[in-house]
Amino acid sequence: MLNIVLFEPEIPGNTGNIMRTCVATNTHLHLIKPLGFSLDEKYIRRSGVNYIDNCEYTVYENWEDFENKNQGIYYFYTRYGHKPHSEFKYEVKENIYLIFGKESTGIPRNILKPHLDNCARIPMTDKVRALNLSNSVAIVLYEALRQNNYLDLLREEPHKGNHFIEDYNEV
Repeated sequence: MLNIVLFEPEIPGNTGNIMRTCVATNTHLHLIKPLGFSLDEKYIRRSGVNYIDNCEYTVYENWEDFENKNQGIYYFYTRYGHKPHSEFKYEVKENIYLIFGKESTGIPRNILKPHLDNCARIPMTDKVRALNLSNSVAIVLYEALRQNNYLDLLREEPHKGNHFIEDYNEV
């Protein structure tokens, strides 16, 4: 099972977008306190639209609380990682946790150091410090899904039908 972990997220809009992505991908979201916002805020609802009611998520008091309750393979995404995110093999044989840090400072070094072999970087130029958190989550999560043949995600549009474009006739 794939899991997204946000360590002390600060921006409600990012978390709302990530909640929507988690619903779209059947991915469990783990939020590690302190959060920089309330989960009831209108900003979360706006960015997550009406999908976040379907988001499966768990909130933890701190990193130790999360670690004590979750076993599996941990991958950390940091601008200090030495391997590209796509170099890892995300085989869903056990729980996989894709861990992202807070927007302002990332994941603390004391958490990263014991896991150096599982620290990754999304390749980018030197003109930006980092990508937006919700974009980073989507990039990494979809790489993990691609490697697992998208698990049980739909490959056809379920609401308007498989032939929506083909059936279009100009008037």
